[in-house]
Amino acid sequence: MSYRKTLQLICGFAGGSAAVVFAAAAADSRGYFGEHRGDGASRWSRFAVLYAAQPARTPVNHTPAATGPGWDFNWDKRDPSVLSNGRKRESVTEDPSSEQDNSKPKATRHILLIRHSQYNLSGNGDTERVLTPLGREQAELTGQRLAALGLKYDVLIHSSMTRATETAHIISKYIPGVHLVSCDLLREGAPVEPVPPVTHWKPDAVYHEDGARIEAAFRRYIHRADPKQKEDSYEIIVCHANVIRYFVCRALQFPPEGWLRMGLNNGSITWLTIRPSGRVALRTLGDAGFMPPDKLTRT
Repeated sequence: MSYRKTLQLICGFAGGSAAVVFAAAAADSRGYFGEHRGDGASRWSRFAVLYAAQPARTPVNHTPAATGPGWDFNWDKRDPSVLSNGRKRESVTEDPSSEQDNSKPKATRHILLIRHSQYNLSGNGDTERVLTPLGREQAELTGQRLAALGLKYDVLIHSSMTRATETAHIISKYIPGVHLVSCDLLREGAPVEPVPPVTHWKPDAVYHEDGARIEAAFRRYIHRADPKQKEDSYEIIVCHANVIRYFVCRALQFPPEGWLRMGLNNGSITWLTIRPSGRVALRTLGDAGFMPPDKLTRT
């Protein structure tokens, strides 16, 4: 075999395969295989066997396969295509496509979930579990951060528990004119039994009682915009770590049993964005980077 043909064969293979072919070509040129050098047919049959012995090469697929269920666009039961199908038109002349367009949300909702600041853990009951001096500092820093974002906030909703109420009132000083609303549904609790289970923490109430209330809060506050809403909204909800973590799991369609796998600092900001289509994005989870390290707590 000539060196030119040998070189062509080497260039046709990659990595270790080239070395194997080169060695075979050299051996064949010296007659080590036992056939006559002019026997071209047997020579190419030997190379066919060598080529077949090499590892198979499959095209690289950079798109990972889906491993779970697809996205449910009607997760909040407000998908206009589903609603219009079951709604009776007011007149037979009404254009179905026009009705569906009028029922489509057009605005994006931005929901900023704030965990309350540090509070007195040794207090006897909710009324005595007030913010600590550090907790009040944290609330001030959170209020300053929200003001610095330069957003036009529509409402400030807070849990009726003392630590959340105090946090909300401190924050409100930095965003004047924003209406405050207190809500019992946002009170702290145990939303669902966590997986994996934990032994160091036992909730004060059973899961099915707290879980039903927190789920009701989720359905009230976490959903796409109403079709009548024309502009994007920015809503602040001051509540508790368990509630926020459950909201995040539900909104992203993750298993809600995984809520306890996340940790949130006091006064941190979690930002959910809900598009008119029903898509949900988590912009930040427990952002507390605006606080100095010595002000960070997670109680």
